[in-house]
Amino acid sequence: MSGGGRASSGQILVLSWLVVVPSLSQVRHSLPVLWIMPLTDNPGRGNLTASVLPAVQLALDDLSRQQTPLRNYEINFHVIDSECNIAKGLKAYFDAICFGPKYLMIFGGVCPSVTSVIAESLQGWNLVQLSFTATTPVLDDEKKYPNFFRMVTSDSTVNQAVVKILQNYKWRRVGTLTQDVQRISEIRRDLTKQLSKADVMVAVTESLSTDPCINVKKLKDMDVTIIIGLFDENSASKVFCCAYSLNMFGGRYQWILPGGYQGSWWEEADSSNCASNNLLTAMEGYITVDFTHLSNRQIKGISGRTPEEYDETYNRELLQRGLVASKFHGFAYDGVWVMVKALTKVIESVRHRERYDIHRNFTVSSKKIGQMVLDSMKEICFEGVTGQVMFRNGERMGTIKLSQFQEGREVKIGQYNAEAEELELNHLIKFQGMQPPKDRAHSQWWDVSVPLYIILLSTTGLAMLMALFFLFFHIKHHNHWVMKKSSPSMNYLIILGTMLACTSVFLYGLDGSLVTDKVFVTLCPIRTYILSVGYTTTFGALFVKTWRVWTIVKNKEIIEKIIKDDQLWIIVGGMLLIDLCLLTCWHMVDPLRRTVEEFSQESFLFVVFQTAPGGEDVNTRHFLEHCESTNLTKWLAIVYGYKGLLMFLGCFLALRTRHAHIHLLDDSKYTRLSMYHVTVMSIIGASGCFLTQYNPNVQLFIMALVVISCCTCTLCLVFLPKLVKIRDNPNQVDPTSWLQCDLHKQDSETSSSSSTLNQGRSLESLRTENQQLRRRITEIGDQLEAVAMQVLEEELSPPSPQGHEVRLRAQVCSEDVPRMNRELFDDINSPEHIQRRRSMQLPILHHAYMPAIGGMSASCSSLLRSLDVPSAQQRHMPPSHRVMVTGL
Repeated sequence: MSGGGRASSGQILVLSWLVVVPSLSQVRHSLPVLWIMPLTDNPGRGNLTASVLPAVQLALDDLSRQQTPLRNYEINFHVIDSECNIAKGLKAYFDAICFGPKYLMIFGGVCPSVTSVIAESLQGWNLVQLSFTATTPVLDDEKKYPNFFRMVTSDSTVNQAVVKILQNYKWRRVGTLTQDVQRISEIRRDLTKQLSKADVMVAVTESLSTDPCINVKKLKDMDVTIIIGLFDENSASKVFCCAYSLNMFGGRYQWILPGGYQGSWWEEADSSNCASNNLLTAMEGYITVDFTHLSNRQIKGISGRTPEEYDETYNRELLQRGLVASKFHGFAYDGVWVMVKALTKVIESVRHRERYDIHRNFTVSSKKIGQMVLDSMKEICFEGVTGQVMFRNGERMGTIKLSQFQEGREVKIGQYNAEAEELELNHLIKFQGMQPPKDRAHSQWWDVSVPLYIILLSTTGLAMLMALFFLFFHIKHHNHWVMKKSSPSMNYLIILGTMLACTSVFLYGLDGSLVTDKVFVTLCPIRTYILSVGYTTTFGALFVKTWRVWTIVKNKEIIEKIIKDDQLWIIVGGMLLIDLCLLTCWHMVDPLRRTVEEFSQESFLFVVFQTAPGGEDVNTRHFLEHCESTNLTKWLAIVYGYKGLLMFLGCFLALRTRHAHIHLLDDSKYTRLSMYHVTVMSIIGASGCFLTQYNPNVQLFIMALVVISCCTCTLCLVFLPKLVKIRDNPNQVDPTSWLQCDLHKQDSETSSSSSTLNQGRSLESLRTENQQLRRRITEIGDQLEAVAMQVLEEELSPPSPQGHEVRLRAQVCSEDVPRMNRELFDDINSPEHIQRRRSMQLPILHHAYMPAIGGMSASCSSLLRSLDVPSAQQRHMPPSHRVMVTGL
């Protein structure tokens, strides 16, 4: 064997002595093969080249004892040192290509960084590379590395076996703890992709730092019980020592280590951080997943040896030379046979087709030879010491071995067939608990209680039925004077707002336990819109009714104020427009979305530890599903600020009008009470829902209680007094309008009798004038009674000489009294007094005196008769009194 590259002379001599097997009896032509390997110690793997050289030597010896398929050709290895450095490895590789012989194949490749760069350039040189150690998932890309083959199973296949284990035990939440080196980082990236495809959540990914206990502590804080570790033997001992100190072992935890370790690694690893027995205690039960080093089927393969016979011979050679075994030696042994099979096919093909000297025409520049080698590699299939050797897209379809650490040794518990994608587990697997550990703490979702939701839904339904009843009642009696005096259009808005608010209770009770995630996301903005609009509609109607009362009574001067319903609609519409603008901006800028909040283990208010029947500690963790946006607090502050300002202003107007009583607006008192109640309950509801946001049952109960209370109280205060008045007085005409019979225009011609209000004089002046009129009426009544009693006495007394004088005086009185009455009541019936009575709409005269004093016209007397008011002729009075009243 001839050396190449920049290896030292001593190393080249050793390698030449080990590898070259010259045939002294027969001269054979050389088939040059370039061997790329690090000749120095590789971190974590030792001197891999020295450990696999006996396997290659053994393969060449077995080849020489057989009738060689290569006829008069032999494989000649040329070794170069890659030093696991990209720059140095490429320099040695290009020197060998330029100055060495024309190589047919490349054997080896250990370091992923160097191997991947060289493998990418193979197609340009018409070379095929066969590696027996490269396991990195980076080389899985067939399009990028079409001329690269490997004997060993890829780490990607090992990751597939890990995923199969997780799926077998229904573990869907894991954590990863990895060492920060290139090869392991590539394995972690591939593992993360495969876990994502398998719908397995990676709760936390930690990279080992100077103090591994910090990283292990984070896994415990996140309540990760299924841990996948990617690190070497030395790091493994430190990690398990930390796991022992943090009590992360036993029945609740399962450690899985892809890429098994060699031999009794825990005996040679640095375990200075803890005692050996503590290390073994923490390691108990961990599972390793690694490719199979040697086949389990004890049958003779292409070399004529069984796996057991080969292993004995190899170990004997190692002992003689004082070397350490490598788990890749079997793949190196079978790799030599792969090259033999491939080159044999090429030789036979060239001899039969071209019929010329192969030695002279085997050149690296020949695309035809390179393609022939590539095609022959794809067709290889034989039984080797590592199992069946065949390639699919450049990958070796091998078997993955599963082992478990039990009582100080690793026990095989199953295997994974990569070609069939099947996992086989035997009965030897053991878990330290009564059953396999759970992948997470016992999850408990804080859902809305179904019985509570049904009760609240029933109560809300009753409130909505009440609103529908009052709506029907309002429509039926919309022409009644009681309804017309209370702004019927605003009453409709109150009913509509209460029904919208009650609907929001139904929507807020629908959570993830009752609807799908997609529906829940859709409900988040909808229920916010409905509750906000319902509140603004109801409170806005109460607000404008109070505002109108305040506008009428704010001035004590003589004014004339006309407020139409159109103005009230504009105010309420402006409030709703502001509401919709705020909610739309909120939804567009920072939309509400479904959020699942998982409480940490330290949140003692929500995390409960229970004891399972088997005696294990089961960690119970609560999850809460709710609607949330990034700046939820800010948006709520804006909405609450706007509505709080409206409530403050409404309560201020209600306080300023608390002593006002306007007959045409007789429901102002109940409107003020409704506004006070809505304000107080809204403050209680907002505060209570904020403080109980982590308890959906209490939060929904407070919210529903506030909404139902506000709706029912508002409806009752606004509509029950009207219902009572209509029941007591079903006539649609207001009795106070009897004194205004000469107007001949009824309020039914307008949408509301309270839309216009004329005040001719100030309230104080009208009160004073009313008192004066009452005093004058009383005086006149006293005079009439005195005259009547005097006439009655004269009629009942016997005749006397003074009778003529008395009659004469009575006649005079009878003549003076009508004259005085006429003067008095002519003044009362003056246009000025009539206008005063019309403006106040108050019955300032007693019905008993109306026919006597001439304060009503003939048309009014007919109205009184139609209302069953007894006339003067129907009253039981003495004849003389009856005659005198009639005369008046």
